[in-house]
Amino acid sequence: MTDSAPLPRPGAASRAPFGRRLCTTASSRDSGGYRVVSLVDREGPEPLPGQFYMLAAEDGWGAEDGRAFLPRAISVAETRVGAAGGGIRLDFLLDAVGPGTRALCDARAGEKIWITGPLGNSFASPREVAPGAAGAVLVGGGVGVAPLALLRRRFSERGVPHRVLLGFRDRAHSGGLDLFCGSSGALCPEVRLATEDGSQGVQGRVTDLLLSILAGDDAESGVVYSCGPPAMLEAVRALCADHGVACELALESPMACGFGACFGCAVPKPGGGYLRLCVDGPVLRGGQVGEVSHAYA
Repeated sequence: MTDSAPLPRPGAASRAPFGRRLCTTASSRDSGGYRVVSLVDREGPEPLPGQFYMLAAEDGWGAEDGRAFLPRAISVAETRVGAAGGGIRLDFLLDAVGPGTRALCDARAGEKIWITGPLGNSFASPREVAPGAAGAVLVGGGVGVAPLALLRRRFSERGVPHRVLLGFRDRAHSGGLDLFCGSSGALCPEVRLATEDGSQGVQGRVTDLLLSILAGDDAESGVVYSCGPPAMLEAVRALCADHGVACELALESPMACGFGACFGCAVPKPGGGYLRLCVDGPVLRGGQVGEVSHAYA
């Protein structure tokens, strides 16, 4: 199978409708220490892999009891067209790290959440990144596995050969792993795992798995796609640069608006100047990034 049908790039079909809109929470479930919250969007287009939404709970958001005032930028992990009642189901993988994400994690079926999106750009097909590429390697860590779940499905639908490498701290912090399971509940065969304590998969870091692939003779025939913590992304960027392999990285940075007005997510370019991750990203080619800084997140 070859990369015969490129992924669509952001265009009219993936641009956010003007303004924010209220969506109904369809379900909320535990996932390896995280939460998967599903919303039904009856107005927006279907997002592309790598795009994100700005989310805010309808009730209590911005109150004087310490809750967040700004919405939270969250990557979409999975979609399903034709949700119950019409519209598109949007799945988000959430980690309750503060009052804003905690409020989103606490949403239950029937409750409303404000969304703006889809925003940002998306991952490109392997041949758009490197003309001679025949396949892809997806590398994810922690809550950053979310956009790779949707990318994996799109690659599968288009017959793009791919491997998926996922890394977690331990079994208790393996949120989103079920997004990479088939209908039987078993992990998809192209997925390999690494955990720091060895409780699942091999013991070590996901970049150890990547290094073993990049050391192969045909490494340059693939493109690496990655999302995860800044230190992991920097390791992926450096490994790909050392081995002459093209890569795309989905980065994150604090955002206030999500559409380029506030410049809160501006990050430096290698040759000077800045990129706004919300509109120039969040997906950047490896050569666009001098070093993935911890300050981004």
